[in-house]
Amino acid sequence: MLTTSARLLRLVSLLSSRPSWTCGELAERMEVTDRTVRRDVARLRELGYGVESDPGPWGGYRLSGGARALPLLLDDEEALAVAVALRGAASSGVLGGDQAVLSALLKLQQSLPRRVAERLAGMDATFVHAHRPGEPQIAPGTLLELAGACRGGQRVRLSYRDGGGRDSVREVDPYRLVHNGRRWYFVALDVARGEWRTFRADRVVQVRGTGQPVAEPVELPDPALLVVRNTGTGRYPVYASVRFPVPLEEALRLVPASVGTHRPDGPGACVVEIGGPDAEGLARYLLGLAVPLRVLGPQEVRQALLRLLRGVAEENGEEDGG
Repeated sequence: MLTTSARLLRLVSLLSSRPSWTCGELAERMEVTDRTVRRDVARLRELGYGVESDPGPWGGYRLSGGARALPLLLDDEEALAVAVALRGAASSGVLGGDQAVLSALLKLQQSLPRRVAERLAGMDATFVHAHRPGEPQIAPGTLLELAGACRGGQRVRLSYRDGGGRDSVREVDPYRLVHNGRRWYFVALDVARGEWRTFRADRVVQVRGTGQPVAEPVELPDPALLVVRNTGTGRYPVYASVRFPVPLEEALRLVPASVGTHRPDGPGACVVEIGGPDAEGLARYLLGLAVPLRVLGPQEVRQALLRLLRGVAEENGEEDGG
């Protein structure tokens, strides 16, 4: 005999499986009396579920669009099918930059019964996906691990293989996953360098937790803009390295992390790489900051800034005979 709570969940599952049920049909499927069905329907209504009924011998019960979200009840085969579909959607990027699929997959995998999880792992080991030429391949479960790292708020040790085949291990503070074109990118703070970095998800070899919480950043970057700037698509024609004689925290207030890439340069200074449409445009942006700074390069940006400064000085010099 099912417990009351299990019976209520079973009733909700039946009601959601088709438009309408008679009391007798529900009683037969649940192996209870008509009176128990009516009592359980009343309990569901008390809990906030919208269960409507039609009077008469041919009337029945049905779910309405109530204010309460219904629990999702899946049998083993349904859970396995949903997990496989979500993994396929995440790996192919068919949903673009929408990270809801990763969040749903993470929640589902954490709640799968062991027997279903083992079957899913077995399918991962035997399935082969024929990628198109040039399409990056992502190991099964890698996106899920990276999504979990972003949600977990824990510093991780990332084993990574770059485009030249060189392996490295670094500690990073996870932030976001970004889909751009056919690739997924992992945005994280490189702890040793103190810089926000983008890592191609298909080049991630292993992700291991360190047990340390992520550091509280002064300012979080726009992950999509960071990926666009760092991956070559949408790069600015001109970049300048600018030294500000202020600590990193103040430099981030002057130039947001979504605009420039920051690195400390001693205890009281910071070097920021900033992109722009041309040397003149970059110079105008730097002049508008109205703070002391030094353009380390390139020369064309430095000269453009000096020309603007000379023009401002000439326009604001003392008038003759004043």
